Amino acid sequence: MTPFGITAPGRILFGRGEAAKAPGLIRGYGLRGIVVHGTNPARAAWLLEALGPGVLAQPCAGEPTLADLETALTAARAHRPDWVVAIGGGAALDLGKALAALIPAPDGPMEYLEVVGKGQPLIAVPLPFIALPTTAGTGAEVTKNAVIGLPELGRKVSLRDDRMVARLAIVDPGLTDGCPKAVTLASGLDAVTQVIEPFVSVKATPYTDALTRPAIGKGLRALMRLMQGEDPEARDHMAWVSLCGGLALANAGLGAVHGLAGVIGGMTGAAHGVICGTLLGPVLAANRSAATSVARDRLDEVCAILAEGLGCAPMEAPAALQLWARGEGLPDLAALGVRAADHDRIAEAALEASSMKGNPVRLGAATLVAVLRSA
Repeated sequence: MTPFGITAPGRILFGRGEAAKAPGLIRGYGLRGIVVHGTNPARAAWLLEALGPGVLAQPCAGEPTLADLETALTAARAHRPDWVVAIGGGAALDLGKALAALIPAPDGPMEYLEVVGKGQPLIAVPLPFIALPTTAGTGAEVTKNAVIGLPELGRKVSLRDDRMVARLAIVDPGLTDGCPKAVTLASGLDAVTQVIEPFVSVKATPYTDALTRPAIGKGLRALMRLMQGEDPEARDHMAWVSLCGGLALANAGLGAVHGLAGVIGGMTGAAHGVICGTLLGPVLAANRSAATSVARDRLDEVCAILAEGLGCAPMEAPAALQLWARGEGLPDLAALGVRAADHDRIAEAALEASSMKGNPVRLGAATLVAVLRSA
């Protein structure tokens, strides 16, 4: 067996009601802190009230840009916090993770950002970061990177360090109850993508296989139930699948869906989960057509699992998944602002993305353009 390591938070709590333990556990890291929350501050009010004085609330209105990060960082450093908590979707968790990493740092974000910056390793140890996701999708509560947008460059890049992994992740499915249908669909498809891509990744390990293989069908079935109406058990399953995906991608990487999604998100500003959901079916089809040997076996297994939930033949699963998602309201790439004239540029940029390193087969620019046309 090939040696492998495991990157994960120091502690993970999972289950309904576990969020109630958050205030007491957070206070163990110190009296002063920052709570990053999503667009609706009411969803974080209970936590802010329980933590009391000494806490600075930091809103995150959308996927964080470099300007957002720099503004938040100035206020955060002035507050001199002992810890950073993020409660919200993947955007809020990314901003919180970045703040925890950069508050103690002697330099600004560009010193450490990949691709557009110097990509230097963090000099100072990050502050304790505690994550409470309120959507089931990105798995950002257990990953070691924060995605930051640079809209003026049309890019999304990562701040990345093993020490950025949360000290504590509390995954309480109850926090996702009542999430709007469109958000549930997009984040859920992201979660499903993030158990498929690490499973077929060239960097998959026995650890990531144990997380991803059982979660693929569970995630699709739960998501399909949630499209019919609110279902606490399905919310529980989606939260588990999202957690599995986050742990898996932190250890086995991703693939072409995320390689393309990062470029498209930076170019259009469209929500990450929506982009991933739109690309998943076409990328699966392209990978399966190009794959041989072990990669083909794994992709066939994924298609068989999806086909069982979709009620189709395994070879039809990628197209059937795409058709089902469209029927539930997921837009296509054109509706997200991707023009046919942009396809070549997106494909070329995606080939340089770090996520492409995990893809089970090497896809050329022409194949990626065909994926974009299909999506």
